[in-house]
Amino acid sequence: MNISQYQTWIDEIVALCKPSRVHLCDGSEEEYDRIAALMVKQHTLIPLKKRPSSFWCHSDPDDVARVEECTFICSEQKIDAGPTNNWCAPREMHERLKTLFSGCMQGRTMYVVPYCMGPIGSPYSKIGIEITDSPYVVLNMKIMTRMGMPILQGRSGGFVPGVHSVGVPLKPHQQDVPWPCNPKQRMIAHFPDESSIWSFGSGYGGNALLGKKCFALRIASVLARKEGWLAEHMLILGITNPQGQKKYMVAAFPSACGKTNLAMLTPTLPGWKVECVGDDIAWLHFGADGRLYAINPEAGYFGVAPGTSMKTNPNAMQTIRKNTLFTNVARTLDGDVWWEGIGQEAPPGLISWLGGPWDPKKGPAAHPNARFTAPSSQNPIYDPEAENPQGVPISAVIFGGRRGSVIPLIYESFHWQHGVFLGASVSSEMTAAAKGKIGTLRHDPFAMLPFCGYNMGDYFAHWLEMGKRSKGLPRIYYVNWFRKGADGQYLWPGFGENVRVLKWIFERTSNLASAEQSPIGYLPAALDLSGLDVDLREILRVDLADWQREVQELTSYFQLFKDRMPSALLEELRGLKQRLSL
Repeated sequence: MNISQYQTWIDEIVALCKPSRVHLCDGSEEEYDRIAALMVKQHTLIPLKKRPSSFWCHSDPDDVARVEECTFICSEQKIDAGPTNNWCAPREMHERLKTLFSGCMQGRTMYVVPYCMGPIGSPYSKIGIEITDSPYVVLNMKIMTRMGMPILQGRSGGFVPGVHSVGVPLKPHQQDVPWPCNPKQRMIAHFPDESSIWSFGSGYGGNALLGKKCFALRIASVLARKEGWLAEHMLILGITNPQGQKKYMVAAFPSACGKTNLAMLTPTLPGWKVECVGDDIAWLHFGADGRLYAINPEAGYFGVAPGTSMKTNPNAMQTIRKNTLFTNVARTLDGDVWWEGIGQEAPPGLISWLGGPWDPKKGPAAHPNARFTAPSSQNPIYDPEAENPQGVPISAVIFGGRRGSVIPLIYESFHWQHGVFLGASVSSEMTAAAKGKIGTLRHDPFAMLPFCGYNMGDYFAHWLEMGKRSKGLPRIYYVNWFRKGADGQYLWPGFGENVRVLKWIFERTSNLASAEQSPIGYLPAALDLSGLDVDLREILRVDLADWQREVQELTSYFQLFKDRMPSALLEELRGLKQRLSL
C-alpha cells in the first residue's frame, strides 16, 4: 500500500487527536459490512427488513443541515474570501483548531479514508484523504466517492488533506451515544492556500463528508481558478431525442430546488430519453476540440428524501431500493422508510425521525432535510458515459431558482457574457437544506453562494475569462419551475413535464427552435405543450414593473462586491435596465 508519503501527516494527526485505534480504510465491501454491523450493535443504525443492505439512523436534533454560520474560508487576505464567506486568518484558525482537536478522538477509532473525486484514471480527478472518528462518515464516503487504499496505488503528488471529528472524546468505560456531535463548538474551516479542510463538532453530511461540498466545491473552486477549469454546483444529464441524437447539459439550482429530480427525469414526451451523469456537482474542463466537458466528481447521491416519490422521481425511488443509508426519515414498524410526499398515507405505528412514536401534532414524521445516500450505479438511468475519464461534452448550461413570481419558465441569454450575468443574478426562496427562515428570498449566484472558496466577484470574473478561451461554448439558459398564478397555484406541472423545456433547449442548440427577443433574453416562440393545459403566455410573461424592481435589487446586491465586481456584469445590468425602459 502506497501510504508512506502520507504517513508523516497521519502521524501528526494521531499525535494531536490521540485516538484509541487507527484504521486504514481499504474501501472493500467486507469493511463496509463490518463497520455497519458495529454501528448496528451501537444502536446508531437499524437494519431495514424491506430494503436489502439498507439502514436507518437519526441525527441529533441540532445536527440536521449545513451550518453556514460555522463555515470559514481561511485565506491570507480577508478580501480574497470575499463578502459572502465567513473569514478567519489562517494562523488564528489553526490555533483554534489545535485547541479543539487536541485529544478529541480519545476513546474512539480514527479512520483514514483515501478517496478519489472523479473517475479512476481521469486526468481531471483528484485525490483526498479524510481522517475521521465517525464510522457514519466512513460508510457515506464509501458510497459517495471512489474510496479505499487501492486508489493510492501508483499515485504520486499532492492530495487534499481533511480532518474531521465529531468532537466528543470518550473517557474509559464511558457509554457512547448513537449520534455524537458537539453543536456548541462546530467549526468547518477551509484553507485555500494549503488546499486543506478541518471540520469539528458535526456528524451531518455536508459538514462531515469532506469530499462533498468542502473539497468538490470550496477547495476545488480555488484549484479550478488557478488551473483554468470550473468546479460547479451542477447536475449533469444526457438527453436523447427520438431520432437518437444525444446532448449533455449541466444545471445549477440551489439545494433542494429540484436538481436531483431533473437529473433523473422521466420524460413525458414519447421518444425522449434522459440519463444521469450526476445530480449535484460538475467539474468542467475544455477539451482539445474547444468544447466544455464535464465529469461528476462523486460516485453516489446524497439526496433530499421528502417530496421524492414514484410520481416526482421514480428513478430515485428505484435507486434507493437497496444498499442505501437513510438519515432522519421516518421508519415503519415492518422495516421500511416513510416521509412526507412519498405518495402514500403514513402507516400506523410510524417511528418519527427522532426515533420515537410519531405525533403529527409535534411536527413532520421525517425531517424536511432528511437524506438518502445511495450508489450512482444503482440508478436505472445511470449514463453509460458517466465514468468516461474525459467527461461528456456540454451543449447547454442552465441556471434556476425557486421563484414564485417575476422569472418566466425559460429564457436564453443573448451571449456568454449575458449568460454569466444570469448566473450572477440567481436568487431563490430558502429551503430546509441550510439553516435559515424557509421561504425568505436570498441571492445565490450560480447556486454557489455557500460553496465558493474565494471572493465571488473574482469567481464571476473567472467565468467571464473562461468565455474568452473558446468559440465552442455552450449556450446559457435560466429556468423557473416554481412560478405561481394569482390564485397561488403553480403555473407549471414540473417533474417529467420539464422535458418540454429541455426539448426547446436541445433544439435551440441545434438552431431548430424559434425564439422571440425580450428585454431579459430570448423567450420560446412556442413550446411542445401537447396534452397539457398550460397558459404559455402567462408563464412566459415579462412584467416590466416587476423586472424594474428586480434591477433595483440586483443593483443593490452587486454593490456588495465593490471593486471586485466585474465591469462587464455591471454593463449587462445597465443594458437590462435600458431595455426595460424602452
